Parts: sequence; C-alpha cells; structure tokens
Amino acid sequence: MSEKVQGVVEHNEEREYFFSVLNTFSSYREQSLLRIKSKERAISTLPGHHKDWLMEYIKDLSSFKECIETNSKLIPIILKEAQTIFGNIYCTDGTSHSETEVGTLSEGLDKVQSVFKQLMRDWSSMGAHERQQCYQPIIDEIELQFPNNQFDRKMINVLVPGAGLGRLAFEITMRGFSCEGNEFNMFMLVVSYFVLNLCKKVDEFEIFPWIHQYCNNLKAKHQMISVKFPDVRPMPTPGGPFSMTAGDFLDVYKNHDEWHCVATCFFIDCAPNVVQFVETIYNILKPGGVWINLGPLLYHYSELKNEKSIEPSFEVLCDIIKSIGFEMEKCKTGVKTKYCQNPESMLQYEYDSVFFVCRKNIRIVNGEGDY
Repeated sequence: MSEKVQGVVEHNEEREYFFSVLNTFSSYREQSLLRIKSKERAISTLPGHHKDWLMEYIKDLSSFKECIETNSKLIPIILKEAQTIFGNIYCTDGTSHSETEVGTLSEGLDKVQSVFKQLMRDWSSMGAHERQQCYQPIIDEIELQFPNNQFDRKMINVLVPGAGLGRLAFEITMRGFSCEGNEFNMFMLVVSYFVLNLCKKVDEFEIFPWIHQYCNNLKAKHQMISVKFPDVRPMPTPGGPFSMTAGDFLDVYKNHDEWHCVATCFFIDCAPNVVQFVETIYNILKPGGVWINLGPLLYHYSELKNEKSIEPSFEVLCDIIKSIGFEMEKCKTGVKTKYCQNPESMLQYEYDSVFFVCRKNIRIVNGEGDY
C-alpha cells in the first residue's frame, strides 16, 4: 500500500504559508507555557490566604507543564520529515526565502491543539468509540454497495474529501478498495503524513490531547488524560492503493465521471456554499456511483465576517440534492455522534447527525446514457 501526500506548489505565498505552519508547530511549547505563566502571574496578585487555598491548583499547573513538555517533544519528530511531503519542492525551488524568514500564524496554536485531539479520535484506542459512531456506518455501506464476491475492490475508486488525519480513508483501503483522501488543512496534512508514513509501532507515542481544555473539569487528572498512538500499525499493511492529496476539494477535483464512491464524514458543512460541494460530488461520480455521507450541519463559515455563507436546513438540502440529479436511497436522522470529546468532561457535545446514501442517476435517452 502506498501512503503519500501529493501537492503542487505554484506560488511563493503558499511556500511561505507552509513554513509558517512548521514554525507554528515549533512555537507550541513556548506559547502553551506562556498561557500557564499568565495564570501563575494572576495567582501572584491575589491575597495571601487566597494563594494558600489555591495551593493544589498551583500544583496542578505544574503538572500541566509536564504534559505540555511531553506533547512538545513530539513536535520535532513530526517536523523532521515534514519538508518531504511535497517532494522537497519547498527546499529546491531556488527562491531566497527560508523557514526562518517567516513567522507563525496567529490562530495556529489552536490548530496545533486541535491536531492533538484529532490524533486521539483517529489513531488511539480511546477514539474507537467515536470512530464506531462516525466511520463504521460509512464503511459498512461501502462494503454493502461493493461486495467482495462481486467486485474487484482494487478497481473501485473511493474518494474521502476532508480526510483529516486519514483514518477513515485508511480503513476503507484496509477493506481492499482503492482510496484517496483529500485534505486542505496544512496542519492535518503534516501530521497525517507523519502517522501514515513514519509511525512503525503500535502505541509508539503518547500525547495529552485535552491538556489545553481548562474548563469543565471535575478533576485535574481529567485534563491530563493521555492516549497512545497509533493503535494500529499504519504501514506496511495489506489493502488497496492508498494516497492523500493536498488542496481545496473544489480546486483539486474537476474531472467528471471519475469515482465509484465519494464518502464524506463531517465535511459538507465546511464550505460557504454547500450547494457547490454537492454539485461537485455529483459531477465527479461515475454514472451510477454512490455518495455516502454522515455528519451534522454546523456550517463553519456562518459566523465569519465577510464570508458569503449560506446555511440551508437539511430539508432544503435534500431538495437541492435531488434537484442536482441524485436519487436518495437511504436517509436516517438522529444518528448520535461525538467529535474529539473528552469522555470525562463536564460538558459533553453530541450531534444528532444525518446519514444518507445517494446515487448518481442514469437516464436512458435513445439508448444512450444521459446524466
């Protein structure tokens, strides 16, 4: 099985952004410890008897630092081979810019922290429950649509847009299908490349995914829950062809009638115009191909200023899906799903997601397919 990230870099600003992502990863330790230092400074301004009462909390802050140190030790291991993701194109393009000439991203620390939680979800045994909720219905449906005794699964092309750290695409490949994951988030791409190509042993690394979650903890130890990853050995392993592509879904996938199946999980609400996503999925599917979707309608762009975001209800979205040309063969609402949830947190988010299966219609006109 081949695991790789493909990408084409045409503009210098894209190269600079890539190095900004790497620098943001590198700044994780410093920025994370600064947050704790700010809490320690706040404590230092309190009355003496308040400090006495907070002694246990002060000890907890010291423990949090140790967890951050553990997380930070993983960063250089991840970044060691990061520049090979795009075939060294960033290092050999002949420009004068270097990694040290770019800064960090203002929102980057949140993204680094998010990746740690995503590692829990996709590649740890603790994330198995969420994967069972969110990935298994999709995997089961793909196997149902393309049974092993009727299809050469290596010839069935499955696309997973918004693949994140690649576990769903990996699991589909493990069932013998030819699968390609697509991801736009460079933070995810860097870490997925590391996991899929460089992790050699089960439970090789330990992280503290919720160490930055300071609210809604019954006990400090719940903030310091650790997980080990990967829970399976990503390579080498039997299965169908497997790859990861970098880039915006709408920009990368323009060829019509190419895919037997498109599998989307927590993805279609990641666009300012969900209709464009649905239309693109329809266009890239082969005639008779299936689109399998599971997730909520969070509509990530809805609260962002200067974004032309639309947020149709699921009822309206179903009408749009049918108008574009899909036949909805299955539809289930109220599917309980969680996303990167700390099981011990006082605050538990749970989505009533939708699961549906759509087929690209084929109409026969004068003996020829019209779709």
